[in-house]
Amino acid sequence: MITLDWVYIFAGLTFAGFSVLTVLDREHPRRFGTAAFWGLLATSFLFGSYLGDLGNGVLVLTLAALAGFRLLGQSRPATTTPGERAASAARRGAWLFVPALMIPAVAILGVVVLERVSLFGRPLFGAGQPTIVALGLAVALALAGAMIWLRPPLLAPLQEGRRLMDSVGWAGILPQALAALGAVFVIAGVGDRIGELFASYLPLDTRLLAVLAYCLGMALFTFIMGNAFAAFPVVTAAVGLPLVVVQFGGDPAIVCAIGMLSGFCGTLTTPMAANFNVVPAALLDLPDRDAPFNGVIRVQLPTAAALLAINIVLMYALAFRGAA
Repeated sequence: MITLDWVYIFAGLTFAGFSVLTVLDREHPRRFGTAAFWGLLATSFLFGSYLGDLGNGVLVLTLAALAGFRLLGQSRPATTTPGERAASAARRGAWLFVPALMIPAVAILGVVVLERVSLFGRPLFGAGQPTIVALGLAVALALAGAMIWLRPPLLAPLQEGRRLMDSVGWAGILPQALAALGAVFVIAGVGDRIGELFASYLPLDTRLLAVLAYCLGMALFTFIMGNAFAAFPVVTAAVGLPLVVVQFGGDPAIVCAIGMLSGFCGTLTTPMAANFNVVPAALLDLPDRDAPFNGVIRVQLPTAAALLAINIVLMYALAFRGAA
């Protein structure tokens, strides 16, 4: 049975490989700080369930300290030469995209088909998070296929992987940290407090005002947190469910779907959404990628504003069709 623990082990061993190779890289400008960062992240994946709340908290604070004191650097390991890569690309052409396309294809296949498959009377996938399990399996199969087909040096995946992760740095784990922060906010009752603030200071006595508060609140809270999935439970608990759904009779499926899309509008505008706005700019080495508002964000601002306005109109027009 393939469970979520297998994915954690796979990820943990990958980051452990980054850490070991960084320690051995004498040309790395800040090899010990960088190695410690990826090593601690590996520890989180491999042994996080055994560390307890205090241990994991200390681990996260140490990661923040390493990043905050600028102890991370960028590696430039030698795997294949630019000439070898150019020759390989010219020889194989668009077929080079096959390993990358295998990942979504196998992931979808895993969720749709393999999740229902059983071997020797036991399900192939564990019960928890089958989508993530399928994604982990897809990455492993794509990596194996690429190694067999391209036959690069044995350590090339780890060397190129750490090069990419070093170029991204701490921003690579920001989405994970923000999602965890959203869960903490929900447990702490932040949504209830925000709901009380809305009720105390805003006259949300019409459907339009409630829709405006929910959609704009999702975009704003996502801008602050950098993650619509983290903002969604907080703002939905504060405004979406008690006001738009319960008080004014909005369809919960429509309200929640469009509310999430409104949050994604905030994602387009914030450097906190590192996986969308900072990481791609760093990986592509774009000339205008400095925080807080790099060229990617500035280009996306008009689209975000237009989509947010459309989402507000759609929610108001569609969510209350069955309400009195």
